[in-house]
Amino acid sequence: MQIFDRIDSLIDADDCRAAIEETRALLLQLEQRHAIDDFLLDLMTLAFIVECYGRGFELLARTLARRRLAKVRLLSGGVVSARAK
Repeated sequence: MQIFDRIDSLIDADDCRAAIEETRALLLQLEQRHAIDDFLLDLMTLAFIVECYGRGFELLARTLARRRLAKVRLLSGGVVSARAK
């Protein structure tokens, strides 16, 4: 499974904190640092909103996370360009 596909599946995870940690580990393999940092910040913010305000915002948060992930995917050329293979 590609990195982006795995991250996309993590957006639907029930355990937000574990998903963020695994996402961080996966994203370290990519070279687009600025976009990755933005995505992680957005993902952590969205997780915080869902935790604080309940599941009513869950669908919106997941949709926004997927849009941010699409940005990272586009900036990386849609392919995984790992630093070390």
